Amino acid sequence: MDKSFLNWPFLEEKHKVLSSELEQWCEKNLPVDHSNVDQACKGLVAVLGKGGWLNYTSIDPNSDDGQLDVRSICLIRETLARHDGLADFAFAMQGLGTGAISLFGSNEQRQWLKKTRAGMALSAFALTEPGSGSDVANMTTSADKSDDDYILNGEKTWISNGGIADFYCVFARTGSAEEGARGISAFLLPADTPGLEVVERLEAIAPHPLAHLRFNNICLPQSAMIGQSGEGFKIAMSVLDIFRSSVGAAALGFARRALDETINRAKSRQLFGAPLSELQMVQGHIADMALDVDASALLIYRAAWTKDMGAPRITREAAMAKLFATDHAQDVIDKAVQIHGGDGVRKGHIIESLYREIRALRIYEGASDVQRIIIARQTMA
Repeated sequence: MDKSFLNWPFLEEKHKVLSSELEQWCEKNLPVDHSNVDQACKGLVAVLGKGGWLNYTSIDPNSDDGQLDVRSICLIRETLARHDGLADFAFAMQGLGTGAISLFGSNEQRQWLKKTRAGMALSAFALTEPGSGSDVANMTTSADKSDDDYILNGEKTWISNGGIADFYCVFARTGSAEEGARGISAFLLPADTPGLEVVERLEAIAPHPLAHLRFNNICLPQSAMIGQSGEGFKIAMSVLDIFRSSVGAAALGFARRALDETINRAKSRQLFGAPLSELQMVQGHIADMALDVDASALLIYRAAWTKDMGAPRITREAAMAKLFATDHAQDVIDKAVQIHGGDGVRKGHIIESLYREIRALRIYEGASDVQRIIIARQTMA
């Protein structure tokens, strides 16, 4: 794989070391057997924790340094995705599910981070609802005040790690519907809390642990609230601001793998008495693929670098990175399928699995068209 991007000014020497060490680890440990997705994810979280890689997903609760290294998160996701999409998923959910606690959690809530960083507990981010996916401000899940407690009712769907997580970061309305985004709060919900129901396990084209959840009069103490009342939307957007760039990085990992596999295919496959790579049409496709990969990497590591340099928000940069990288990774992988011919759609082939893996990335953590709206509004502000 071309690693010249590691010399770009966005990255430091520590990132080169990280990339090299993780690459060696991946070659020894990935891919894993996906036949039982739940067990595979639990196993991946355990082995990622043992390897120390989950330390990058959240802040150290024993340290005063509350800074997440977004460039490292992106590098890790890119590398894991190139080797095993489910490994990337397992890593990413540990970060997304704990993001609110890292950024806004109390000392008591941050004790969960000791377990998630060690791979001893799985986390989940419960934001999406059946009637409000991208329209977060329109959520109906409620947490009504009752003396010193909150009574949680409602439903969440397409929740990653749903059904296997040890705790959920749940967003619910504590104010009136008229308050919109200002009436949302965040809560830490342990999975063994009475009233939490897994309504349905959901299956997607790329096997991941997903579920539809229901909250039935769950009693939550005041201490379960993350941050302050009414800060839920700000908390959710702050978490996505960090991890949205890393979605683009995962897409970049898929695209790099597709490009590498395609180059090998083009050099080894004979057609009309010569290697496939000698056909100008194939060379044109590979050129477009290489261009998309480098352009995506530039946008991703620009966004991550900007955040690491202290920018309070990188909404526009992260939206650009996610939109471009995910949409163009889809194009790269589609070209890879075409050049691989029948093998590209054969079940179990790496290119076929990449084709299934990439599609969801253009939807979750803000669909592509939503990113266009964000970019336009930020540009015109």
